[in-house]
Order: sequence, then structure tokens, then C-alpha cells
Amino acid sequence: MPVTQPLLIVFSKAPYFGGAKSRLAAGIGKVHANRLYRAMVCSVLRRVQDPRWKTVIACATDKDMTRSFGGVWPYKYARMSQGKGSLSPRLTLALSRQGPTVVIGTDAPQISRRDIAAAFKALRRAPAVFGPADDGGFWLIGMNGRVDRSVFDGVNWSTQTALSDVAANIDAECCYLRTLIDVDDIKALKAVRSL
Repeated sequence: MPVTQPLLIVFSKAPYFGGAKSRLAAGIGKVHANRLYRAMVCSVLRRVQDPRWKTVIACATDKDMTRSFGGVWPYKYARMSQGKGSLSPRLTLALSRQGPTVVIGTDAPQISRRDIAAAFKALRRAPAVFGPADDGGFWLIGMNGRVDRSVFDGVNWSTQTALSDVAANIDAECCYLRTLIDVDDIKALKAVRSL
């Protein structure tokens, strides 16, 4: 039986002006928030690229799948659609393949290829792995096979219980990586800059 290549899926919104980081923009302005978002996407993609896994950009809207946005989404990366709806059906779609799959966003600029390698290593011994975020969510989720959509039932997204809600729906012991800061507002931005 052939070994399925590990897959890293990077969820990303297109870097349109005003299209991402609205809470951060409230504290630093839309122009600076857009510049920062573009820089974070570029940094995360550069930092996680590795020949040990295939990296795919999951575009928030289908109309943007063929654009590079001035190199923010380099053409060397394959693209896929995130699908429609809330985060629950979009993560279910992303985690619908057989084999080790890891999904990250671009809100934690501290992510490194070492973190991704640790996630795939954890999936050798556990069915699921999480990278906890300091706000109660997660910057990484990984699964070893097709996820059942019930894993994301009743999850209070964008709250302090998001990670624990998902983990409670998994009937197995999960692995956890290091906790990182999700840059969603000016307080988080200052915390990352202080590191």
C-alpha cells in the first residue's frame, strides 16, 4: 500500500485592503493592518515550506484561486478552495483526505517548519494534533485520516473554548504542540513584537 504524502494546508484570506484583520485594524488602522497581514502571510509560507510535505494554499474565495497578489501567494503553491460556510464545514473539507493532513492559518507568525514537522511526527502516534493559541483557539490542527464532521459540532469559534470544544469531540487522546500567539488585535501584536 503506497504511503500518502503528508499535506500542509494553509488557510488564507486574500490580502485585499480591508479584507482581513478587522480587529487589528481597529487598533492600528486599515493600511498598516493590511501591510502587516501581507507580511504575515509571506512569512508563514516561507517559514513552513519543506520538501517533506506538500504545501497548499486554501483560498477563502474561489475567485481568488488564480491570483498571486504581488507574490503574497506565490504560484509555486498549489491552491484549493476552503469551501463555504463557517469554519466547521471548511475544516471538515480540508481534513477529508486519507493520510496525515495539517491545517494552519496565518495569524501566528511564529510558526516554523519545526512546528509542522513536530505535528506530522505526532500524527504517527495519535489521531489528532493541535497547536494551541494563547486565546483558547488553535493555530494548527492535524488529523491522520478523514475527519467526521461531528468533530466540529457545537464548537464556539473565536472564543476561549474553541480548542477544548473540538478536542472534547474527539474520542481519543490528542497531542499538543507549543502555545503560540494569534495576532488578532493590537494587544497580541505587541506581545509578539516583545518576543
